[in-house]
Amino acid sequence: MPKPVKTLIAILLLPFCYGAFRAVLRVLQASGQWEGFLVAWLGGISCWLVIYLLLPRPMWMYVFGHELTHVLWGWIFGARVKRFKVTSRGGHVVLTRSNFLVALAPYFFPLYAVLVVGGFAVGHWIWGWHEFQVWFHWLTGVAYGFHITLTWQVLQTEQSDLTSQGVFFSMVVIFLGNVVVLLLGLPLLTQQVGMGTALWWWWRESLEPIRWLIQAL
Repeated sequence: MPKPVKTLIAILLLPFCYGAFRAVLRVLQASGQWEGFLVAWLGGISCWLVIYLLLPRPMWMYVFGHELTHVLWGWIFGARVKRFKVTSRGGHVVLTRSNFLVALAPYFFPLYAVLVVGGFAVGHWIWGWHEFQVWFHWLTGVAYGFHITLTWQVLQTEQSDLTSQGVFFSMVVIFLGNVVVLLLGLPLLTQQVGMGTALWWWWRESLEPIRWLIQAL
């Protein structure tokens, strides 16, 4: 896809970026008794920030998750892995096919947070981990903080994943992807707002900037 076309698509996606962000705020406001989740989740993020600021950063772990995310999303689109290399300074994966989602997935898909959720879901299903729910929310916060901080760090340097797709297009997709992950994840974690409601709010909020533009014209 030519980069000018991607730039146009990115511009068209901007109202949906706004709508997704607004919908996340509405999910939080409507979640009612979600304070317990929020305290544990933000506590996990805060603990990670202390680790991030004061201790050596686990770059090998981040790079491994980054490259593995390329692989997982490549498998979704039918790709095969030809090469996989990971070091603390960077990694490299070669797939038989790719697209912009495969290229940008590591920047918006929090792999380790998803693994935490999946692991807890299995444990809860088998052993009924009700008493560990606070720790689950805390660990989810740690994993999400890990994703956000180290993704932000690597974005400060030139990334071939972004330049190959166009930087503006990539940044819009990354922002939208991260917000949509929250929009889909928070209803599951808070258990207060339905997924359908959250998606409906996204659609409704996305129409607002379009209405503003039409009125301005």
